Amino acid sequence: MNFDVAIVGSGLAGLSVALNLAETRRVALIAKRAVSEGASDRAQGGIAAVLDSADSIDEHVDDTLVAGGSLCDEAATRFIVEHGRAAIEWLIEESVPFTRDVSAELGFHLTREGGHSHRRIIHAADATGHAVVTTLYERVRRHPNITVLEEHYAIDLITSDRLGLPGQRCHGLYALDLNSGRTVTIQAPHTVLATGGTGKVYLYTTNPDTATGDGIAMAWSVGCRVANMEFIQFHPTCLFHPYAKSFLISEAVRGEGGVLRLPDGTRFMPAHDERAELAPRDIIARAIDFEIKKRGIDCVYLDISHQPRAFLEEHFPTILARCAEFGIDIAKEPIPVVPAAHYTCGGVVTDLAGRTDRPGLYAVGETAYTGLHGANRLASNSLLECLVIGRAAAQAIEADGYSNGCRAELPDWDENRVSDPDEEVVVALAHNWDELRRLMWNYVGIVRTDKRLARARHRIALLRDEIHEYYANFKVSRDLLELRNLVDVASLIVESACSRHESRGLHFSRDWPETLPKALPTVLTPPAARRTTL
Repeated sequence: MNFDVAIVGSGLAGLSVALNLAETRRVALIAKRAVSEGASDRAQGGIAAVLDSADSIDEHVDDTLVAGGSLCDEAATRFIVEHGRAAIEWLIEESVPFTRDVSAELGFHLTREGGHSHRRIIHAADATGHAVVTTLYERVRRHPNITVLEEHYAIDLITSDRLGLPGQRCHGLYALDLNSGRTVTIQAPHTVLATGGTGKVYLYTTNPDTATGDGIAMAWSVGCRVANMEFIQFHPTCLFHPYAKSFLISEAVRGEGGVLRLPDGTRFMPAHDERAELAPRDIIARAIDFEIKKRGIDCVYLDISHQPRAFLEEHFPTILARCAEFGIDIAKEPIPVVPAAHYTCGGVVTDLAGRTDRPGLYAVGETAYTGLHGANRLASNSLLECLVIGRAAAQAIEADGYSNGCRAELPDWDENRVSDPDEEVVVALAHNWDELRRLMWNYVGIVRTDKRLARARHRIALLRDEIHEYYANFKVSRDLLELRNLVDVASLIVESACSRHESRGLHFSRDWPETLPKALPTVLTPPAARRTTL
């Protein structure tokens, strides 16, 4: 398979890069499951951008810096915010069905979420991600220059040094065709990692099953730096129900007046922060975690029942219907909620065009660290980053002088030295998956201590050795690849957390409760490429 650009991941970041390149480049869009099964499709709230004259770029930047615990890169933040309106106008031109409001300046309804000083969230009811992804994928599907490879799992990147060639360039990747079981070689002078975050490393998460940190792990394995991996955002309000797997209750519910209550009906957020339910997510998640542990309760409750049913049907139809499936009428009763791992604020270090430390290799979206999110992501800034950096990466790829004539000769994937896993290995992989997610939840969760992190570090090291032994000796499978990547990103999260001797944003340590006067990112550099490609 030979392309100009190979994009790994089919969420909003990947779709954005693909559509911005398709007129001039042959593009492969690689998805390890169906295109619609990523995190972008699940995004409820919307996209933050300055779309009203009462708002301003400076205020959006300031809100982002405050939410980010003074750790955001201000230049990156300003660049992304300044390009926000153009990104939204592009989506409108692409016919994304945002919720309309004839009284608004732009003609679309804007909502407000925690940490924002203005209404600046453009949305499509409470299913914005689905509306955007569905619209853009239809454009992708019809474009003759884009080849969509669903059910293809990226295994490893192919780089010059691994081929015995001079230089550091990435030349493409190997991918497992999950339908045939065959490993294919995908050659491209430009490879874009848009694989999303790492939520499945935790026991409870709002993320889909695709969020296994694949892009971060692959980039790390070929020598790319990663940064701020300790800052894992826990969404405060995930539906608490034994059969409601990973269903998020949007931030916008609190933005429209939703109130958090204890089981006896007492409102508790004003006692934790003067902004109450409109405080940033890290504060609300810690408050809920505190109340649950202090009182020995299973969950708290989010109450939006004061709003008329017609209002809920217009603004939150998905949440209304989903809760009704579990016997919860949100127009009459509160919603049981708990915090859950939601967003990876760190990732592969890039510039503002998505370039990583490897020539020819880019990272965009949740996979990347641009400096926008700092110690805590401001609500609805994530889809904005996907759009803005996605377009910037496409422009950088078009400007790159690396020509087709420079393509290297790529060998096929070699499986001669490995065997099919036996039943014992399959059982061990399932056990390791469960153990990893539980120890991350218990030891590297919302509240951390040095002792908990030390225990996690020790056990993860043992797990990693065990899993990498499986990887070296058995044929690759989706389960093995996901576990290999998860144990690597778990190690990165723990190492980053151990390096930060303070509490800031999403990283709260009982042993280091104070915030240092100077905010610095945590940047990890790989000692050497640790996985064998061929």
